[in-house]
Amino acid sequence: MKQRRIVIIGGGLSGLTLAYLLVQKNIESIILEASSRLGGRIQTVKGKLQTPLELGATWFSDMHPNLLSLIENLGLKKFPQFSKGMSLFQTKSFEPPQKFFIPEADTPSYRIAGGTQMLIDTLSKKIASENIRLNTKAIAIKEAEGQLCVETLNGEMIYADKVVLCLPPQLAASQIQFYTGLPRNLAIILPTVQTWMAGNIKFVLEYAASFWRNNGYSGMLYSHAGIVVEMYDHTNVEEDRFGFTGFLNSGASSYSREARKELVLQQLAELFGDDAKYPVTYYDKVWTDEFVWGGEQHIERPHQNNGHPLLQESYLDGKLFLSGTESSTEFPGYMEGAVCSAIKVLDNILN
Repeated sequence: MKQRRIVIIGGGLSGLTLAYLLVQKNIESIILEASSRLGGRIQTVKGKLQTPLELGATWFSDMHPNLLSLIENLGLKKFPQFSKGMSLFQTKSFEPPQKFFIPEADTPSYRIAGGTQMLIDTLSKKIASENIRLNTKAIAIKEAEGQLCVETLNGEMIYADKVVLCLPPQLAASQIQFYTGLPRNLAIILPTVQTWMAGNIKFVLEYAASFWRNNGYSGMLYSHAGIVVEMYDHTNVEEDRFGFTGFLNSGASSYSREARKELVLQQLAELFGDDAKYPVTYYDKVWTDEFVWGGEQHIERPHQNNGHPLLQESYLDGKLFLSGTESSTEFPGYMEGAVCSAIKVLDNILN
């Protein structure tokens, strides 16, 4: 079989999964990643006590068989999200929170031992390091002598038999110029595809002890009254590193990080006591950087145009494909969607 040169634009879960699957078929690919790190919307940071803390994608379930299979094939371990104990629902800031118990589920949410970044790091080790190019932003694609030519921000021209866009469709539309032109209906759809996580604010806290567990709390919090709108226990699989992860309300993006931290600790101290005032580590991330967000999105409904039929097609005479969680017809917006999309594009490339 003639060796095909395949360029993958985007080094998130979908791009890395596709490259890994191609390696298994003895087909090399080159990953062009605009940022200085791999993982896209998966980002695990370590606290001062080395607790793995998730600023991006975190949870999955038994409903996600392709992701589970990938995790198993890579030799990674999953563990259930802790939910035992008393949870809190805060409806008004001037009323005591409602307390409720959620039975441990028969089909729990899972996390990856060591952090979701383990998935990214393990996949990248299966791919030749010289085939992963960080800080390499694709800015244009054009047809050239039966191939596609990808132009990068630093002026490099990379020729390929096939190119796969493994980044959010809305970002592809705003950041990449298609000299040959895309079909008008696709060009209209791309900017209207909702990007998962875009605009969200995720926070993580690391503590020296799990004071909430010791006091019978699950660590789960849902609130309509404070800066924290959703929160979960973030203790590691060994249960010797402790923390929380969750989401802040969208208006918090206008505050400084220090102001957000102060408001988070104030809210948690009112709910869990003074122990909550003294985290070892606080991080948060506003998911609006250039690697996720390509400008204002006109979104009228959740998952708008995710898995759209036009995202399933190939373009430029079968040389251009779209992959990524927003492109998937199954579980778009989830890690499962990213893996499903990579599997589907692989089949299309091979056929």
